[in-house]
Order: sequence, then C-alpha cells, then structure tokens
Amino acid sequence: MKFFLFACGLLAANFSAAQSLSIIFTGDIMLADTPGQVIAQGRDPFIHVAENLKDADYRIGNLECPIATVGAPMESKIYSFRAHPRVLPFLEQHIDAVSVANNHTGDYGKAAFMETLAQLDSVRVVHFGGGENASSAHTPLWINRNGIKIAVLGYNEFKPRAFEAGATTPGIAWSEDSHVVSDIRAARKAGADVVIPFMHWGWERETTASERQQKLARKMIDAGADIVVGSHPHVVQGAQIYKGKPIIYSLGNFVFDGFITAVTRLGWTLHLSVDKKGVMKWETRAVQMDEEGLPHWIAGASTPCAKRGVQAVRECMNP
Repeated sequence: MKFFLFACGLLAANFSAAQSLSIIFTGDIMLADTPGQVIAQGRDPFIHVAENLKDADYRIGNLECPIATVGAPMESKIYSFRAHPRVLPFLEQHIDAVSVANNHTGDYGKAAFMETLAQLDSVRVVHFGGGENASSAHTPLWINRNGIKIAVLGYNEFKPRAFEAGATTPGIAWSEDSHVVSDIRAARKAGADVVIPFMHWGWERETTASERQQKLARKMIDAGADIVVGSHPHVVQGAQIYKGKPIIYSLGNFVFDGFITAVTRLGWTLHLSVDKKGVMKWETRAVQMDEEGLPHWIAGASTPCAKRGVQAVRECMNP
C-alpha cells in the first residue's frame, strides 16, 4: 500500500509538472559590429549567461539585425546592421525563436531580409513577426508543449514603416491597432491557451513607457492577451499589472554594443511560468552589457516580479 501511494504521488507530481511551461524572453540581440567580431574570433557572446538561459523550456529574443551576405545599407538610416551567417550556431545554441519585427531587420533590403529568414530556417531557429508577405508576417509563433498551446505575436511600430510586409511583398508585421487586436482574437479562436504580444515600441532611452505604449498594452489585454512584453528603447521601462495581467514595457538590450551609460547597459530577461489559464508567475532578472556588448548576470539585483492573483508588481531579488 505504501508503495502504491508513493507511486501515485510521483505520477501526480509528474502530471502537475507537465501542466506548466517555462519561457525566457530576452531584450534586443544585435550580432553585428563588436559582438560579430567576438564571434569571428570563435568566442560565444552568450557565454556569461549560458547557464541561466538553460533554465527554461523555451527561449525567445528580438533579433535586431539581418543575418545575410547580400544587400546594401539603407542610405536614409544612421545605423545599419548586418551579421554574418557565422553567428548562427551561437544563436541556435541559446535561443529557440526570434522576433524579426523591429526597425533594423530591413537595414540591408528585402533580399537580405529573405536570406535572414532562410538562414534561421537552416539552423531551426524559429522566426515570427515577419515573412514573405503580410499574412505570414502576422502568423504567430506557436508553441505546443506540455499540453499548453501558446501564441506569440511580433510587431514593430518604430520607423521606417518601409519595412512593413505587403499583401505580396516581404517584410515585418506593423503595429496597427486594429490588426493587432484582430490577430490576438484570431489566435484565441485558433485555440491558444496563452497569447503573448512581443512589441518593438517606445522612444529610445526613455525609461518611462509612453502614453501610447500604455494605451496599446491595455487594449491588447482587453482583446485577450495574457501578458505584453516589449523591447526597443535600449533601456528597461518598468512593469505594471492591468486586470491581473502583466505588462513589461521594455526589457532593454541583451547583446548590443555601442552604449556607454549605465542605464543603456542594463537589461532584463523575463522568466515566465505559464499554464492553460495564463501566466502563473513571472520575474525579471538583471543583466549588464560589457564594453563588447556582451551580457553578464547581476546577482542579487532587485527587479519586478509577480504571481497570479497579485494585483501589484513586487520587487524581487534575483538569484
């Protein structure tokens, strides 16, 4: 009898564990310039955070550059990035999926953008937020694991809008409110247990989310999103709870060089635990970029976190 009860206890524990899924979101990943030179030397830009990135069932980041060998930089842009395909093994080792919905994916033109998608496919890094046309760009990243169906949607709303996908032309998903709301509702209708918009938005170096960000985040939750996650400003922007749902406005940078101030070298990773009812708990953990733009964990840093049912963001000490 004791063995039977013990065996039942193990089965119950395993069943319980199978009903949740852990996900890590990172901020902006830019693998050209100095991080690209690090890789060209055979070094891993994720080396200092590798062990912590393993602490999740699925890892998602924002890829802030094309990975290609073709194209020319846009003359209208101050900064244009392009990473060499040699970066792919390092990306594949640490990241499962990337959003390409940002203001740098199209830096080297449509041919480089399409090569980027093909390069990612070649190493099985899933991409979302962009595609060969608007329909594919608005198709969610679907994660089906542990009996949970998750839809992650990627959008950009920082210029140039010339990167936007058309009905028959490649590009990224633009953050048009009506389209975002429609996509969230469609994901729910398609059976998503959890819907997560991953936004590229806000003003650079602004540590407080804009009124636009706050209004859109609430609109997305009203439409059915379980959590809203953001990037782009190159700084972290804090978190809020709306109708019991978390909003993390900006995770800041993750792998990115060229920044010299403390606030722009600080980023967060977002660690989620979800089940079929939504977000069970979440916490942010602090990282700091060094002079080469490589992230290092900041042990003992206090950053926002919360659990299901908690109506206010709390500050937690990172391990």
